[in-house]
Amino acid sequence: MSKIVFGPITSRRFGQSLGIDLSPDAKQCNFDCIYCELKGATPVNTIQNPPTVKEVISNVKEALLKYKDIDVITLTANGEPTLYPYMKELIKELHVIKNSSKLLILSNGATSTCKETREILKEIDIVKLSLDCVSERCFKKIDRPIKGLHVKDIIEGIKEFRKIYDKELVLEVLVVKGINDKESEFEALRDVLKEIKPDRIDISTVDRPPAYDVQSVGIARLKELASILSSLPISLAYKRDYSEEKRNFTKDEILNMIDKRPQSFDDVKISFSQESIKRLNSLVEANFLHVKDVAGVNFYKLS
Repeated sequence: MSKIVFGPITSRRFGQSLGIDLSPDAKQCNFDCIYCELKGATPVNTIQNPPTVKEVISNVKEALLKYKDIDVITLTANGEPTLYPYMKELIKELHVIKNSSKLLILSNGATSTCKETREILKEIDIVKLSLDCVSERCFKKIDRPIKGLHVKDIIEGIKEFRKIYDKELVLEVLVVKGINDKESEFEALRDVLKEIKPDRIDISTVDRPPAYDVQSVGIARLKELASILSSLPISLAYKRDYSEEKRNFTKDEILNMIDKRPQSFDDVKISFSQESIKRLNSLVEANFLHVKDVAGVNFYKLS
């Protein structure tokens, strides 16, 4: 079982996604967001003991032989993928083997303050960055960054990145009840987003089991907040039906996938074959997995 590659999983916005975890052994991030699915950890600015480029490419090649019709190959991490020290070389190698898939990165945007990182990111087909708040007080409360990181610098870094990036730039705002769900925060955010001009803005809320005791907001509230950004390209996150091919996963692959990203009942229904569902149920019966209810949505998690 690979610790580096997981999925494919069905992404609400990107289709069939094959994930690459660049920090497979531990959470290593320059944020400790209150809504993170991963257990809380002290923020860091480097990834220790990262997999080599050769290891990553070998695992991706093996997965692409098994799984066809992959829409995106997603660079992610148990933390922040741009902290991976060999990113430039890895991106170059992935472009060689990705076939028709697009290369996607899910980043918190903090390292956009660095010119070298901006130059590396511009080679990726789709760059998705987080921007939950634009006020320093809110930023520190929700994203809990490593000392020395300031949201005004990150915003300037994203603006500079946009000047050199002509592919798909997506910004995500994750709304947490009582933190960044205020009209004033979204009004300030609107002004910044108009300057950045992303291709899409994803507005979502807590929908997977978080490490900390935080709450989501309802779809009605998301719509109200989105209306403040009405002149911008908004995509609201809520479930929709998919008809993609069902995937056949081994027990080890299921455990690895759920370790990286808890799967909801809907996720399983959408992308798991009947044989895979039987294997998943046997893992639940054997107490390798358990079900957790998060705001009315049931997820499979590791026991």
